[in-house]
Amino acid sequence: AADVPVAVVRPSNGAANDELVLPANAQPFVDAPIYARTNGYLKRWYFDIGTRVKQGQLLAEIETPELDQQLMQARATLKSAEADLQLAQTTAARWQNLLKTNSVSKQETDQTVSAYASRQAAVDASMANVRRLEQLQSYEKVYAPFDGVITARETDIGDLIDSGSAPGSGSQPRELFHLAAINKLRIFVPVPEVSASAIKQGEQVAITSDQYPSEVFHGLIARDSNSIDPLSRTLNVEVDVDNTSGKLLPGAYAFVHIKSPNATSAVTIPANTLLFRSEGLRVGVVRGNHVELVPIKIGRDFGETVEVVAGLQPADEVIVNPSDSLASGAPVHIAGGSKE
Repeated sequence: AADVPVAVVRPSNGAANDELVLPANAQPFVDAPIYARTNGYLKRWYFDIGTRVKQGQLLAEIETPELDQQLMQARATLKSAEADLQLAQTTAARWQNLLKTNSVSKQETDQTVSAYASRQAAVDASMANVRRLEQLQSYEKVYAPFDGVITARETDIGDLIDSGSAPGSGSQPRELFHLAAINKLRIFVPVPEVSASAIKQGEQVAITSDQYPSEVFHGLIARDSNSIDPLSRTLNVEVDVDNTSGKLLPGAYAFVHIKSPNATSAVTIPANTLLFRSEGLRVGVVRGNHVELVPIKIGRDFGETVEVVAGLQPADEVIVNPSDSLASGAPVHIAGGSKE
């Protein structure tokens, strides 16, 4: 029946403005493989990995002897079709004039006019074929589609270049270069479902990296997936960060610090104050000279401490390392004063 000495601690109310520190992956703002659109042999390349290029700069040249011959043949076919068209036009006009004097029949005139229309269609088809081959020939020069840095070069002089495979073959063409825009990065961070409400688009967040332990980068929450991944139970969030300095590298591992304001009067207590009972989670609170087992509801687990979102107030005196036999109403006295 004697009073039992106990050590107590008061809950800390510092959890209200706590922050989430979550691992994240850095990716280029624009990332694209560069493929060839024509067949041939690589004549020369101008930029290697790590080189920054501007939009429109020439990356490589492809030699296409077969395509050049096809274009010459198409242009010759077009000239022949244009000559036939000119003759058909003259003949049709002559027969239409003769028809006015009934020198030729209407049937023969219609056939001549139809032949002229057919020659016109043949010329249009030949012109379209020439334009198609000229377009393919323009792909002999490979240009950078945007400002960025060459992160991979998968070809060399003399390589056989394939613009693609036959439909249904299943094989993929080989990329020539890989280009990434790194002046601005996308930081993708999976936010746990319980903290998804803390995400506010347009809010500024801090970004740290083990590569630069003493430096803090700043980014903005640009968008999120608006859906919870059923496998990981996380919300995919994108943070855009300016990387003009080039310090952050694509593919780097980073940490995003997201402020997590808690609308409830949350407090934190040491993990060694918890009592796991059959009726639920409890803590022993000294009120007067007796113990009261108070049911609580915890939020986040910080390891040595836990967040309590309901059941405790900052002024409560919570027993540290309570015994399993502790019961409500037991007489106690505080030994050595309470700890903050």
